[in-house]
Amino acid sequence: MSVAERTREAVRANPALYDALRSGVVNYSAAARSLEIDGDAESIATALRRYAEELPDGAQSAGRVSVRLRRGVALDDGAVGGVDLDTDGDATAIQVTGDVDPTALETVLGTLRTASIEVLAGGVYDGTLVVGVEHRAGPEALRVVERALESP
Repeated sequence: MSVAERTREAVRANPALYDALRSGVVNYSAAARSLEIDGDAESIATALRRYAEELPDGAQSAGRVSVRLRRGVALDDGAVGGVDLDTDGDATAIQVTGDVDPTALETVLGTLRTASIEVLAGGVYDGTLVVGVEHRAGPEALRVVERALESP
């Protein structure tokens, strides 16, 4: 396997690096040194540059969405995404409807993680994205999700 093939494989195994390459915010030399690939660091950096040129632009939006906070929902393994919007409970849900898909869920989960908001459950089904959070985290989670899914 060539250095370029090993580099691509390493990037595909590292979603953060993949996203950074797509967004154009990578120090290629530093990234090359951080990857555990046998080969010259400059060759790996060159492979990263070439791979980044082939990737689609990282700027994405969920499109038109509506974001809503739902208090007093239940967490239920039998419900889609583990959040039962129709049963009383002590969790809070952030419900997003509209142009949502698993990529939107990935965005939401990542931004909630970086905001230090614990996600208790979540998923996407039939045009609805739902994440469950602790009751007290609801308002901040709502703001974080709205910002994450804003159109550029």
